[in-house]
Amino acid sequence: MSSVSLAELRAYLDDFLCIDTVPDFPGSVNGLQIEGPDRVTKIAAAVDACEYSIEAAVESGAELLLVHHGLYWGTPVPLTGAKFRRVARLVRGGCAVYSAHLPLDVHPVVGNNHRLASLLGVDVDGGFATYQGVDVAIEGTWRGDFGDLVSKVREQLGVEPQVFGFGSSSIARVGILTGSGGSTVAEAAARGLDAFVTGEGTHPSYFDAEENGLNLVLAGHYATETLGVRALSEHLASRFGIETLFVDHPTGL
Repeated sequence: MSSVSLAELRAYLDDFLCIDTVPDFPGSVNGLQIEGPDRVTKIAAAVDACEYSIEAAVESGAELLLVHHGLYWGTPVPLTGAKFRRVARLVRGGCAVYSAHLPLDVHPVVGNNHRLASLLGVDVDGGFATYQGVDVAIEGTWRGDFGDLVSKVREQLGVEPQVFGFGSSSIARVGILTGSGGSTVAEAAARGLDAFVTGEGTHPSYFDAEENGLNLVLAGHYATETLGVRALSEHLASRFGIETLFVDHPTGL
């Protein structure tokens, strides 16, 4: 059975994902969040470091849980209740946690945005929605009918998206921001995009799309962010020859 040291794996991920240079929201804590065994033979990948994913990872014998949404967000909180159970299960089960939020969203090879663009056939040529100097959304060309674009989203993600056809049926420019991109709808419209595909919106997103004539597709926060951890775990399996599995726990949101 192939294995790699946790230290080597951590160093590789930090470099590959540019953990130290890609900014993120306060309290995200990208990188290794929980120590684990010295050697890793199996990686479990999941969108969220929730109890379900943690239990599945430990039960599978994985020594590392690779996630997009980690254990820490915002200000520190006491390790009680569900938060304690998560950490306790990981420590007792000998499973480390590595988290990559924005660094995984924006990565040009295994990132959520670029993976979705590839699946939809969008030819990426730029970015927008800049956060601390980094574009967190991408845009590019896609020639066809809006209905065909929606069908592509449905087919590739296996979900029934919320669709708001406020623009032209003929599509030439598409913007993509996986996860929660509702606050970016107005900017997408201002850039002259014909359609914007994101995970979830806010109440004002509807009016931003309606009043600016933008076609909006909400494909689900979870569904649009399964792509990065899947691609990253496959990349690690290929590079290091170790076993990987994906823990699917859809929220429908």
